[in-house]
Amino acid sequence: MNKGFGFLFEMGCGKTLTAIATLGTAYKLEKIEKVLIIAPTSVCSVWPKEFDDYADFKAIVKVLLGDKDKRIKALSDLDSFPFKALKVAVINYESTWREDIFEALYEWDADMIICDESQRIKTHDAEQSKAIHKLGDQARYKLILSGTPVQNNAIDLYSQYRFLDPTIFGTNFYQFRNRYAIMGGFNRHQIVGYRDLDQLIQKEHSIAYRVTKEEALDLPEQTFLERRITLTAKEKNIYNKIKRESFAELDGGGKVTVTTVLTKLLRLQQFTGGFLVADGSEKAELVSKGKLNALEEIIDDYVVDAGKKLVIFARFRPEIDLIGQMLAKKKIKYGSIYGDVKLEDRGGIVKDFQTNADTKVFLAQIDTAGLGITLTAADTCVYYSVNFNYAAYSQSLARIHRIGQKNICTYIHLITEGTVDETILKALAKKEDLAKTIVDEWRNYF
Repeated sequence: MNKGFGFLFEMGCGKTLTAIATLGTAYKLEKIEKVLIIAPTSVCSVWPKEFDDYADFKAIVKVLLGDKDKRIKALSDLDSFPFKALKVAVINYESTWREDIFEALYEWDADMIICDESQRIKTHDAEQSKAIHKLGDQARYKLILSGTPVQNNAIDLYSQYRFLDPTIFGTNFYQFRNRYAIMGGFNRHQIVGYRDLDQLIQKEHSIAYRVTKEEALDLPEQTFLERRITLTAKEKNIYNKIKRESFAELDGGGKVTVTTVLTKLLRLQQFTGGFLVADGSEKAELVSKGKLNALEEIIDDYVVDAGKKLVIFARFRPEIDLIGQMLAKKKIKYGSIYGDVKLEDRGGIVKDFQTNADTKVFLAQIDTAGLGITLTAADTCVYYSVNFNYAAYSQSLARIHRIGQKNICTYIHLITEGTVDETILKALAKKEDLAKTIVDEWRNYF
């Protein structure tokens, strides 16, 4: 019998930790040996870190990255791991249905499959949804993790539960839709309302557990999460070249000052955000969309699907412009404050975000809007990039965490792995101002 369950925890309520505890229990009871975790791209590399932090059992975790052959080899390497341990493969949604990869995953035959942010398979007839349904039909145990309230997208529930347990809502999407949706509009092809939602939610919760921030009384007032971005081999080569050149210039015997070191760090940080300023040029050129794609995943989950408000801080103006273009393309109404926005206009932009239900995102330059304004209409904030000043960073945290805020606050940092992003965040976690320590410790940053 296939057994499926859902942890429908709002962001920051510990669904990854709970999932790892569940895996550990099942492993120790000898129910599972192999686990496949399917996650959004920016979440994949978070899983090994979470296992390191929380698992009290032996686990070998491999993120399947790179081209098709590399991914299949990583899966094969898991099988040949010589010691007793829970074998965990992590892969992004978009790769699961690709030729040869799907076949390799099917042949690997995981005992348990976890769909992290399972709303990624909400479209029942999408290729990746159909592939994951097939993988799920074979697996002995299944788990979905999602914080998106199903009340907003009742029909989206079908595909996720088709993966989880087909006996709950059946295997025919149109029967499910006819049962719970009221059709209207042109040729009756549009959903104009719902019926029997109480019964639908009751069935949904029969194999799921829901946790909201309001219910999670033991959560800290502020929860910090990370989404990790992996550079491609080409991007990593460019990054390392900039780093080597910066080190060579600083180590060349001249006087090392705060300004010279911070300027070099700034260039590295701009690159992790996707931009490169060529020598002799003032214009930043877009060379990578890793962070933008990770941010778009969060916006899809949190703003589009869950209908919630979001604050986004970024350090550099090209990042602000790029994010603004993405929001406009998605037709998401947003307010934005950066250096060129007139002081007399800023109050109205903040007020609109605070009071207008249609304005979903507040996008701001951290040096410009990180101080003195109230953004409590949101309880979640994404840091696309940060500055080097702890005081400014600390002030920006307080934009959503202040009087008037009724919810636990969640902060998500976008971190490009193996780069200056990690170093800066560690310094900020120690409440350090990089400018005060940078001259003596500059070698640690390059």
